Amino acid sequence: MGFFSSFKTFLNRIDQVESSVYGQESLLEVYEKNAKLEEEIAQRTRELDRANKQMLSLQHIWNMMNSSEPLSSVLNAIVNSIQGELGYIYSFIIKPQIEGEDSYIQIAASSRDDFARKFVKHFNCKISDYKMHYPGIEGLKEAVINNKIYQSQNLSELVCGFFPSLEKDNVENFFKEANMKSYILLPLMSKQVHFGSLIVFSSRESVSDTELNFLGLFAKQIELAITIADLFQAVKEQAITDSMTGLYNRRYFEDFIKKEAIRADRQNQKFTVIGLDLDHLKQINDVYGHNYGDIAIKAIAEVIKNNARSIDVAARMGGEEFNIVLPGIDSAGGLVAAERIRKAIEGVELEKIGHITASLGVSTYFEHSEDLDELLELTDQAMYESKRNGRNRVTIAKPAFTTSWQEIAIKTFIDILTMHRVPLDDITSKLLTEKLKELNKERLYQVADTLVSTYNPAHEAGNVKLKVQLATLLAKRFDLSKECIDNLKIAVLLYDIGNTMLPKELLNKSEPLTEEEKISIKQHPVIAAREILKPISNISDIIPIIEKHHENWNGSGYPNKISGEEIPIESQIILIIDSYFALLEKRPYRDAKSKEDAIMTIMGEINSKWSDKLAKEFIGIVRNDLI
Repeated sequence: MGFFSSFKTFLNRIDQVESSVYGQESLLEVYEKNAKLEEEIAQRTRELDRANKQMLSLQHIWNMMNSSEPLSSVLNAIVNSIQGELGYIYSFIIKPQIEGEDSYIQIAASSRDDFARKFVKHFNCKISDYKMHYPGIEGLKEAVINNKIYQSQNLSELVCGFFPSLEKDNVENFFKEANMKSYILLPLMSKQVHFGSLIVFSSRESVSDTELNFLGLFAKQIELAITIADLFQAVKEQAITDSMTGLYNRRYFEDFIKKEAIRADRQNQKFTVIGLDLDHLKQINDVYGHNYGDIAIKAIAEVIKNNARSIDVAARMGGEEFNIVLPGIDSAGGLVAAERIRKAIEGVELEKIGHITASLGVSTYFEHSEDLDELLELTDQAMYESKRNGRNRVTIAKPAFTTSWQEIAIKTFIDILTMHRVPLDDITSKLLTEKLKELNKERLYQVADTLVSTYNPAHEAGNVKLKVQLATLLAKRFDLSKECIDNLKIAVLLYDIGNTMLPKELLNKSEPLTEEEKISIKQHPVIAAREILKPISNISDIIPIIEKHHENWNGSGYPNKISGEEIPIESQIILIIDSYFALLEKRPYRDAKSKEDAIMTIMGEINSKWSDKLAKEFIGIVRNDLI
C-alpha cells in the first residue's frame, strides 16, 4: 500500500471517529461553536460584572443617604462612584446659581482622576472655577426642561458651549487623545424642582438601552440622596440656629468661641467680641405688642448679617441680646465694626415703631483677658455701660477692678463647705472645695448641681446653669441693672440651699404632708437666708431675694404673705423658674410633666403665683428655646 493510500485510509478513520462522536458535524464546526460559546460566556461575564458594579454604585449612594454627610460630600461620592465603577472617563455635577440679577451654572462636584489634571494642564484653566451657562444646544436644553436623559457624540460643541474661549480644534484633539467619544447628561430633580445635571464622559460612542435604564435609575437615587442630605442639613441647622433670626444660637456660639480661643492661642492671634442689646425692647412690647418687638429683633439680625464678614460668627444669645465674634480683629478694628453696626441699626426705620437703636460693648482676647468667661463678662459690662450712659453707643471694655459675681459665689460656696454650714460629709466637702478653688465658672455650676442633688435626686446635672441663663434673660426683659442681675445669678445658685437642712424622708415623701410637715418645708427659705447665708460677708444683698422667693403674687405664699410689687422682681423670677423646673422633674407623688404641660400649668397660675407680665415673658423665652 502506497503512502497516499495509507494517508487516505487515515483520513477516513478520522471521519469515522468524528461521525461517531459529533454526528454530522465536522471538527471545525465544533471548534467554531465552542469559540462562539466562549464569547457568549465572556459577554455574559462582562454584563454580570457591569451589573455588579452598577449595584455597587447604587449601594454607595444608599450608604451616603444613611450617613448624614453634608450635601457636598454626597455629591462628590456620587461622581467618583459612577466614574470609577462604571468605566466613565470623567463625571461632574453642575448646579444653577443666582447672585443678584446674575444667574449661571457652576460645577458642584467633579470626579478625582487624571482627566481633570490633564484638562487644567492642557488648557491652563480649572473647570470648577468657571461660571458657565447652558450651551445653545436645543436637544440639551429640551432635556433639562423636560427632565430627560440626553446623549451626544459632539463633545466639542458641549465643552466650547461651556467655555467659549477654548478653540474647537484644540478641544477635539484633546478629547481624541483622551479616548472620549460621547457624553451623557442626566437632569436631576429635588422636591419637584430642577437641582442641576450629572454629566458623564464615556469612551463608548453609543449607549445601550440597558445602560440608559440604569442611568435613569441612578439619577432617581441621586435625587433621593440629595433630598435626604438636604433634610439632614436642615435638621443640623435647626439645632444650631435661632429660628426667629436665622443667626446662630447660644449653644453654637459657646462651642465656637471655645474653639476660636484654642486657635487664637495656637496662632497667637487676637479676636474681638461685640455684645449688642436692642434698646427699649420692653417699651416696644408694651406700646406696640410683642409682634413688633419680634420685628425689631429681626431687623437687628438683618443689620448684623449685612455688616458681618464671612468668617465672623453672629449669634442671638437670647431675647434682644446678640454676640458677634470677629476672628483676627483687635480692639481698634472691633470698635470700627461695632460703630458701623450701631449706625446701621440707627438708620433702620420700622413701621409704627420708627427708628430703633442698640447699645454695644467691645472686648478683645489677649488685650482685655485671656479667660473666656471673663472676656464675655467684660463684654457684657461694657454693653451695660453703654446703656447707663444713654444707650445707642459703643463702649470698649475695661479691666474689672470689682469682684465678679462668679468670684463672690465661689467664695460663698467655699465658706459654706469649709465651715460645715450644711450637713455634708467631710470627703465630699473637701472634694467640692478643691473644685471651687480652680475659680472656674463651669466648676461653680457643677458644685451647685452636686449640692442640689443631695436633697433632690431627680435634679439633672446642668440645670443650675440653665436656670442662671433663664433668670438673666428674664431680668434683662425687665431692664434690671447689671448689679441686680449679678445678685440674681448668685441667688439662683443659693436659693434652695436651705433644703439641705431638712430631713430627706420629708422631701421625698410620696404621701400628703401633714400640717406640721408643711410648716417645716416652708421654713427652708428662712433657713437658707438667716442660718446658712447671713454669717457670710459680701452677700447681704442676696439674702432678701432668697428669703422671699416663695411669696406669691396674690399674697398666698410664704413666709411673710406679701404680694404684688412688694415682692422683689428677682424673687419673682426665681419662683417661676423653680416652679417650671420642678414640674419637669419626676416626684414621688407624680410623673414628670412635658414642656408644654409645664407651660400650661404656669399659665394656669397667672395672677395667682406670678404676674401676667412675668409669665408671658417667661413663656416666650421657653417656647422659643432661647436657652
